[in-house]
Order: sequence, then structure tokens, then C-alpha cells
Amino acid sequence: MRKLELRLIVWLFASFFLISSQAWATKGGKLKMWYDKPATVWNEALPIGNGRLGAMIYGDPAAEKIQLNEETFWSGGPSRNDNPKALEVLPEIRQLIFDGQYHEAEKMVNENMMTGRNGSMYQVVGDLNLRFDGHQGYTNYYRELDLEQAVFTTTYQLDGVTYKREMFASQPDQVIVVRLTADKPGMLTFDANLNGPLQKSATVLNANTLEMTGLSGSHEGIAGQVKFTTQAQMINKGGTTSADAGVIQVSDADEVLILISTATNFVDYQTLTANETEKCVDYLVAAEKKSFKKLLKNHVDAYQQYFNRASLDLGTSPAAQQPTDVRIKNFSTTHDPELVSMYYQFGRYLLISSSQPGGQPANLQGIWNESTNPAWDSKYTININTEMNYWPAEKCNLTELHEPLIQMVKELSETGQQTARDMYGSKGWVTHHNTDIWRISGVVDGAFWGMWPMGGAWLSQHLWEKYWYSGDLNYLESVYPILKSACEFYQDFLVEEPTHKWLVVSPSISPENAPAGRPSITAGATMDNQILFDLFSKTIRAASLLDQDQELMADFQQILDRLPPMQIGQHGQLQEWMQDLDNPNDKHRHVSHLYGLYPSNQITPYATPELFDAARTTLIHRGDVSTGWSMGWKVNFWARLLDGNHAMKLIKDQLTLVDPVNGGRNGGTYPNFFDAHPPFQIDGNFGCTAGIAEMLLQSHDGAIHFLPALPDEWKDGEITGLRTPGGFEVSFTWRNGEVQKIEIKSTLGGNCRIRVPNEVVQAAGDGLVAAAGTNPNPFFETTQVEKPLISDAARLNELNLQQTHVYDLPTKAGKTYSIAIK
Repeated sequence: MRKLELRLIVWLFASFFLISSQAWATKGGKLKMWYDKPATVWNEALPIGNGRLGAMIYGDPAAEKIQLNEETFWSGGPSRNDNPKALEVLPEIRQLIFDGQYHEAEKMVNENMMTGRNGSMYQVVGDLNLRFDGHQGYTNYYRELDLEQAVFTTTYQLDGVTYKREMFASQPDQVIVVRLTADKPGMLTFDANLNGPLQKSATVLNANTLEMTGLSGSHEGIAGQVKFTTQAQMINKGGTTSADAGVIQVSDADEVLILISTATNFVDYQTLTANETEKCVDYLVAAEKKSFKKLLKNHVDAYQQYFNRASLDLGTSPAAQQPTDVRIKNFSTTHDPELVSMYYQFGRYLLISSSQPGGQPANLQGIWNESTNPAWDSKYTININTEMNYWPAEKCNLTELHEPLIQMVKELSETGQQTARDMYGSKGWVTHHNTDIWRISGVVDGAFWGMWPMGGAWLSQHLWEKYWYSGDLNYLESVYPILKSACEFYQDFLVEEPTHKWLVVSPSISPENAPAGRPSITAGATMDNQILFDLFSKTIRAASLLDQDQELMADFQQILDRLPPMQIGQHGQLQEWMQDLDNPNDKHRHVSHLYGLYPSNQITPYATPELFDAARTTLIHRGDVSTGWSMGWKVNFWARLLDGNHAMKLIKDQLTLVDPVNGGRNGGTYPNFFDAHPPFQIDGNFGCTAGIAEMLLQSHDGAIHFLPALPDEWKDGEITGLRTPGGFEVSFTWRNGEVQKIEIKSTLGGNCRIRVPNEVVQAAGDGLVAAAGTNPNPFFETTQVEKPLISDAARLNELNLQQTHVYDLPTKAGKTYSIAIK
């Protein structure tokens, strides 16, 4: 009796501290997404991930569902989708386009360039189900995702007992960890099982371990070849476990630790020879030797090495005391700057959780998918969506998470060589508007959407961007052959158009739009020209830095000089096509020809004011209403147009609550913060995170521009850890719309040019002087300063530009500079 009394005293004492120390008691926190009810559908469940493993957690007290994904579990197997018939008909297709016979050209593309293989599908592994009989009548329910620690927590009360569930996906230990506790001993009784739509077996290995095996689905004539093994091991304190018919029953336990491991036979995009069961077991064997405390510490330490690099504070609001779904619902009518800060950090959380070095890049849904047949196959759509996933990577201080995309570009440069040769008779490499884990590089989905041989050229910008931010010449040397090879494809592929004798991409499209009354197929689309301008310019620059291929670069420069220029059309708009075909009533979600405004820097307010004005006219014509990812792009557009209030309007449109069951038509956000295309696409989250940063800091136009697009609602704030080209890391505070204090860490040294909205009256900084002329820092070579470049007040007002002040600060590598502006 004394032992039982002592045990009860210990548990009561421990439970007091367990409950009192938890943030759930205060309902959320600055970076805690929280809800007062369980998820009933996937768009309410909360995501955890370690780059390779993903899970969606519902938090149902009576029937917990943990939906599982593994980044390499795709349908089919190693495959290609080139059509060699394309080479024979290419000249005829081009002539049809130049003759204005677009329907005939489209028909010929569909008949000779397609293969019927449009790429594999990213597929769900299955679910771990935990059934707690009698737990339906719970009270005081609370569910949260702590973005600072990447830990999911659910608590509720039943019959005087407080139950708690904690879950996280550990990157260092490569397992999903679940801990179940109660504040009274012997209260944990439940059944556990694994199931999935592609399972081959679901068994019990012993009284503590479930196992499910499976094989990916077949698709478009390619048999499923990816095998998986999932195991879930129960480690209980107190109570007993038993097994029967694929189910483990835990009875009267004090605490249960569940370790979930999944692995596949995937080695690389060409190879499926790994032993998935051995891999799965190895992860479990290593993890089971560690305590929950150790597993949690490993996880948090690994996660926070990325997450803690950057912060954003836009102020507080009483609305923060409400559940996150309620805050989203009320956001358009409530001043809730904390929700924007959390949404910004949620994007960083998602990138950390879905893209880790050594793994696959984040796909159309990151790594979270409940289906065997997801929308758009959850592939890599590389005419905007995949690129958008990585817009926050460099600027928002997550450079290592860029590496999976860089690796995919390297692999596409391998598969794309055969596509270039067989389909177009060209050197170099090419890929089109979509790819998958097998790195297909041919045309998919039909001519209207897929006849766009520019995917590799756009992806190549990420190779340069990583150098642009780091200044790492060794890295640049490693990717330079890919840049050069991409240019070599277009060196062979470009064709002279008959009117102006410009060199153009043909056949192509302007994704995924068409002029009124005709197919999308065209020659010389504006976006193509802009992308090629960047590709050739940056490759020439890389060759100069590396002192390579001078003669070849002279040839590339001749090509660069013959690309079509950007043109302003009859409505004052930036033309989308080589001809003036734009319709001011066109509200298409893609605004592809504004690539030159963002993410590129070919259109800027101080260097190209006429194009800048035309880009704004185009965006006004297109309107704000769109799909979720398009809204994310438009936040960046309006930030680059230096209109913070309009960018804020787009954020409010984006943070409009969408019905998680029935969806909606025009974008928005689901209760779990996922972007609604609809359905869910993760690129909208990443695009909006990048857009928020772009509103506060820009560095593409010759200087680091502080508060370039500050909305009226963000009068005061602080942001830390943003990165810029040239190796600068920047943090700053502002009050009443004016910069107060700046901290700049220089990793490479060199001149640091800053542009601020308020004049520096008194500054604490080494050698800060008024700027003039071209920035001598080679990473900022765009704009000259002429006190200012646009000095006419009426013209500034016409372009909606504020007067700014520009200063230079010489820096040394490794030194941090503080500038106090009074």
C-alpha cells in the first residue's frame, strides 16, 4: 500500500509541473499555431517533417490519425519521356508559327512531341492509427504547432485526467517521435495499427512493433517500382502490450513512446536497389537507444540551427489570444500583425521541414500528401511553382535548404542532354515545364501547357543566386558547366524571326496563357527573352570570374545582343508576346512576362522607370483575384513596385479563410495555414514569405533598400537575419515608418550601399558617407546614384516613388557594423 501511495504522490507532483509549465495553458504564443478542436479533414491537420519524412497530425482524442509520407515514394520508376519525332517536324512547326498558323502548329506539337508520359505521382505511404475507446467525451481541448521548436502538442481532459501527446519529425535521428502521457498512472489504453492504400502487408512483428510494407503505384504504363517499409515501435512505461491481427493493444500504461520509421529502396533517380527494410530498421535501432529527452534535444537543436537565424516582429494584437483559424477568418477586418509574423515564419518552418541537404527538393505540396493520385501529381512544376518554393531560401537565411534544388538541377542537366539531342538536335541540356523524381525532361501535359523549353533556363538562375549571396567561387566553379551547357542548348536552338531578325525561342508559349482567340503556341514570348537575358548574362559573368571560355563568351554575347527587347504596348502595358496582343481584361493567374520585375531585376524603379510603369499597368490589368500561389507572386510584384499598401492588400487576400472541405475558387488559406490554390499548393506559402521579406528589404537594384514597400499598418517593427547578395546579413528596427537602427554583418567585405527612407542626421557607423556613382561592389552593379537618379519631384510622384537617401559604408570581412539613425 505504501508503494502505491508513494507512486501516486510522485505522479501528482510530476503532473503539477507538467501542466503548469505548458504553454497550452495560456492558449498559444507568439509563434504557436493553436486550435480548440481536433482536425476533421486533412486541410485542418498540422504538418511536421524532417525533409525526408512528413506527417499530418489530426489530434483527435478518440481516434488519432498520423498520416505518413516519405519524400522518395513516387509512382513508376526510372523513366524518360522524350519523343525523337520532334526533330523531324521542328522546322515545319517553326514555319507554321511564323506564318500565323497556330492551330496547325499546336496540332503538330501534340502529335509529334508528346509521349503520353507526363511524369510520376508523389504518393502517400499510409497512416498510423491510434484508437482510444471512451475518449469521445473530452473537455478543455487544445492543439498546437510550436514553430520555434517544430513540435506538435495536443492536450485534453477526460474524467479528471489530463492527457498529452507530443510529436515531432527528427532530422538527426530520422524517425517520427510520438510521446503519450497522462497526469495519472496507468491511464493509457489504446489500439494501434498501420494501413495504407498501397500496402502489400500490415503485420505485427512482436508485441511492441507494427510493420507495413508496400509498393508504389503504376502510372501511364510504367509499373510501380518503389518499395517501402514502415515500422512503428511502442516503448511503454508501465502497463502491458499485446498483439492480434495486425493490431497492437497497449493497456494501462503510464507513458508510451512511439518511434515511426519509413524507408524506401530509392538510391537516386536512376537506381532502386537499396534494402528498404534494413534502412527502416537501422533508423529504429539507433533511435530506440535514446531517451525522449535526448531525441527531443537532438531534434530541436538541429531545427533551430536554421530557424533561429531570423525573426520578425510587427507588433502585437489582442487577436493573438484567439485560435489560429479564427484569426485567419477575421484577418481582413482585424489589425493582427502577429499573424503576419507567424505566417512569415510558417513559410520558413515549411522549408526547413520539407527540404534538407542530401534529400529531394520540396515538391508541389512540399512533402505532405494524403493521396495516391494528388492534384497535378504533386510533381515539380518548373514554369513557376518549384522556383517559388525556393524564393525564401537565400534571403531568409536558409541557404543550405537550397541544396536539394541545386542537386535536382544538376541531375536535370544530365537527363536533359538526351532530350536536347534527340528532340531538337542541339548541344547542351533542356527541360520543359514539369519534371518528377526520375528527372524527366520532355514535353508533358499537351502543347497548350507543356511546349515551353525554358524550365532548365529558369532553374539555372538558382545556381547563380546561390553564388550571388555567398560569393563562393569554388561553388560557382562546380555549377558553371551546367550554366554553360544550358546556354549551349539555346545557342543551337534559337532561330531568327522574320520581321526584326531577332533570335527567338520557337516553339514556345507564355506559361500558361494564350492571346485571345488562338492557341498558346508562339515564338519570342517576353518571359523567354527575359530568362535568356539572365541566363546568358550570368553565364558570361561566371566565365569572367572564373577566367574561362573567353571565345565562347564572345559568341554568347552576340546572342545576348540579338534577343528581343521588352516592349511597351498600346495600353501602356508590358507586352506578354512579341506582338502587341495583350487584352486589358485578361485576368490570367500567370503574369509570366513580369518575371523581369520579380524574381529578376531587369525592371527597376530607378534604372528603368518606363518599363517599371508599364509593369505596374500590366499588374493593374490582371487584378488581385487569383489562385493562392499567384497571390504570393503578386505580393512580390507589388513590393518591387514599391507599393506596400497594395502588397498588404494581397496578403489580406491570401490570408482569407478557405473552407477546408469544399474549398473555394480564388485562393486563400486553409485553417492549418496551408495555401489554397485551391487545392493545396505549398508554393503560395513560400511565395508570400518571400514577399513579406521583399516588402521590408530589397537588394536587387544597386543598393540594400530598407523599407521599400512598408504598408501603413506596419508603422513599427524589427526584422533580423535577412541576407543580401555580396555576403551581407542585415537586421534592423523601424519606428513610425523610419529606420532607427541597422546592423550589418559583412562576410565578404567590400562596399555596402544602403538606401533608406529617412535622412541620416546622426549615424554611428565606420565611414558612412553619401553615395554617388556606380556601386563599386561587383555584387551590386545595376544602378548609379545621381542625387537621386530620378530627381524630378513630379516624376517621383508620377511613379509613386518616395524620396530616398543613399549612403556607402566600406566593410571588412567578418566585421559587424551598427548604424544608429536619429
